[in-house]
Amino acid sequence: METIGQRNLTVLLIGGLLLCVGCRKDTNEPTPASEHGAGPTPYHVQVPSWLADSTNHAVTYPADNPSTYEGVALGRMLFYEKALSDDFSLSCGSCHKQENAFDDIRQFSIGTDGSVGTRQAMSIVNLNWDQFFFWDARSRSMEDQAFGPVVNPIEMRNTWPIVVQRLQGDADYPGLFEAAFGSPGIDSVRVVQAISQFERTLVSFNSRFDRFRYLGDVTALTESEQNGYSLFTRSAHCADCHIEPLFANHSALNNGLDLTFTDLGVGAVDLDPQHDGLFKVPSLRNIEVTSPYMHDGRFTTLEQVVDFYADDVHTDSPNMGIHMTPWINGLISLEPEDRADLVAFLRTLTDQEFLTNPAFTDPH
Repeated sequence: METIGQRNLTVLLIGGLLLCVGCRKDTNEPTPASEHGAGPTPYHVQVPSWLADSTNHAVTYPADNPSTYEGVALGRMLFYEKALSDDFSLSCGSCHKQENAFDDIRQFSIGTDGSVGTRQAMSIVNLNWDQFFFWDARSRSMEDQAFGPVVNPIEMRNTWPIVVQRLQGDADYPGLFEAAFGSPGIDSVRVVQAISQFERTLVSFNSRFDRFRYLGDVTALTESEQNGYSLFTRSAHCADCHIEPLFANHSALNNGLDLTFTDLGVGAVDLDPQHDGLFKVPSLRNIEVTSPYMHDGRFTTLEQVVDFYADDVHTDSPNMGIHMTPWINGLISLEPEDRADLVAFLRTLTDQEFLTNPAFTDPH
């Protein structure tokens, strides 16, 4: 029987592939340590120069988990490692698929025993700039977030001692962990640190919109798409919450989905009634391929999402914030052609390079 470590890929090969991660920038990357034997080599996430030059969007790395070539390579292996689940049937990549911007096209993900989740999986993209994770904001770091799915009884249904035992008994993983962290040893902390290092490379800033907005390609968007962009930033008030260039913000908000909450969101975590119905504001990048939409996946098309904001926002919903003032004051009015233009614009946020980048694929 083949072990989980019988693979042809090496850290050197993976490190080489990572040179093409994300968008290009105008600096020379360091040589991976595996080429010169000097230990783990610092790895810096590649972002376009127009973003790198912004002090507001610099990538920061946690002091206790700096990214390295070897750590990113290991994290990529672990992201797609089915030994993390109790019956070897699921990995992180089973539900977070690259072609869907590392999202799940099902309304709810399904665990190893057939259990069905209660919230739509979130896209893993541009997480370097997020300040909390999950729809209910219960995790404050990528590392903390990565602990959860392995032991969740409706997801991977495993225990960390079993995961560690499997990885320690593998032919390849002990060496990969030592290369990534500079010393031997495998534990749950190192597993989630490596996965987080890989997830930090999942940056997406090469859509048609980016070429139009930041690179000056005036031909990149059609007239309809440009009109949609104007609506998005002005009279439709989408940009009040989904702010460029991330098309997100660092808040949890109530967007008027419901009058009565069946899911309390943040309020269920901190037990503050004023936070009932608040959910993390997701990024709209690659939104075209991340259907279904909202925390409960109730909408299957972008047209349905736009129609909701045009017609069906519950302005009497509890805990509505100032961000919904235009709706509360009845200022949102969208004609059919406006709605079509908005949808057309949202599709320009798709980054085909991100969806097909070989540095993000399953290396097993």
